[in-house]
Amino acid sequence: MKHAFLEEFETRKALSEFINRADRFSMGEQCELFENKFSHYQGRKHSILFNSGGSANLALIQSLKNLGLLVEKEQIGFSALTWSTNVMPLFQLGLTPIPVDCSVRTLNVTSKTLMERLSNANLSALFITNALGFVGDLEQIAILCRERGILLIEDNCESLGTIHHQRKAGNFGLASTFSFFVAHHMSTIEGGMVCTDDQDLARMLKMVRANGWDRNLSAVEQQRIRAQHLVKSEFEAKYSFYDLGFNLRPTEITGFLGNYQLQFLDENIQKREANYLKFEEIMLRNHDFLALDHDHIETLSTFALPVVCANQELKNQYLSRFAGAGIEVRPMIAGNILRQPFFKKYSGVDFDLPGADFLHDCSFYCGNYPELTRSDIETIFGCLYQGGAC
Repeated sequence: MKHAFLEEFETRKALSEFINRADRFSMGEQCELFENKFSHYQGRKHSILFNSGGSANLALIQSLKNLGLLVEKEQIGFSALTWSTNVMPLFQLGLTPIPVDCSVRTLNVTSKTLMERLSNANLSALFITNALGFVGDLEQIAILCRERGILLIEDNCESLGTIHHQRKAGNFGLASTFSFFVAHHMSTIEGGMVCTDDQDLARMLKMVRANGWDRNLSAVEQQRIRAQHLVKSEFEAKYSFYDLGFNLRPTEITGFLGNYQLQFLDENIQKREANYLKFEEIMLRNHDFLALDHDHIETLSTFALPVVCANQELKNQYLSRFAGAGIEVRPMIAGNILRQPFFKKYSGVDFDLPGADFLHDCSFYCGNYPELTRSDIETIFGCLYQGGAC
C-alpha cells in the first residue's frame, strides 16, 4: 500500500474534520501558522509557503532578479546531479546555467568540484542541490562563496533535517527551498517553502507568490511600498502590482497538513536514518557497491536509499534484482541534467562532468520510508547481498 502521509489514518481523519469545519480554503491563517512553525523548526527568521517545491524554486529566482541580486545572462552555477525545477527557472528567467560536477562519494557538489568550475567560469550565484539527504562540505562551500562574492542558495527539497557542521542543511546560504510532495520527509500532497533570514527577500517572495501584490505584507510594509509608488488610496492599492510575480499561492489544506505533519517529522527522520544505516551495513560488505561518505554529517536525513554500483553492468544486474522483488526503483534523481532533452534544447553547451556521468550510468535509488516493515527491509537486504537473490 502506498501512503501519502505519515500516520496515514490519523492524518486523513484530521483532514476530513478540518474540511468539514473550515469556512475558508484559500491561503489564510493555517498557511501563516505553518510558516511560523516551520521557521521555528528550521531555525530561520522567515518562511514563505508555496503550492509546490518547484514553485518555491521559481519564486526564489524571480525574487532575486526583482531585487537586482541576479541580473539577466549572469552565469549561475548549479549541481549537475539535480532535479529539473532547479535548473528550468534559470533558463526561464534569462540566466545562464553553468553545471558544477558532483562527487560520486557524496552525490553532491563539493568545494573541490566548485573550485574546478571556478577555474573556467565566472559565477554570480550557486544554486546547490542537497541530494537525497546527503550534502557536500557545505561549510567550506559557503566560505568559498563568501570569499568570491558568489550568492549561495540551496535546494534542500530532499535533505530536510540533515545536519552538517552543527547546522541544518538549508541554513548555509541566503535562502533555501523545500518540497512537501508525497514521499518527501513530510507531505502536504503538493507544497513547498522558501526559508531566509533576509527581510527584503522575504517581502519580495510574498509579492512574487501573489501576482506582485502587497496583500500579504504587513501594514507597515504596505504603507512603505505604496508611498514609494505614489499609490494614493486603499481602493487604488487593491489592483496595484509592484513587481514581476506569479500566482503560486497554497491553499489552507496545504497549511493544515503542514501543521499536522510537523509533529511526526523528527521521528520520521530518525527512522529514515536508522533504515539507511541498516542497508549500509550490507552494502559495505559488497564490493559491487561504492560506499558513500557521510562522516561529515551529524544527522543523515535520507530521502531514499541510493545504490551506487562499481560499473554499469552491475547496475543493470541489481536493477533486475530489485524489479524481480517487486521493489520500485528510480534513476539517481534526473542523473546528469545536461543529458536531459530540455537542457540540450536550451543550452547547446557541453561540459565535462565525470562524477555526474558516473552516477547517471551506474546508480539508482529505492524508497526509504519510516513505514517500511521488517519484511520490506529483509526484501531489500536480499537484493543487496553479493551474489544473493531476492
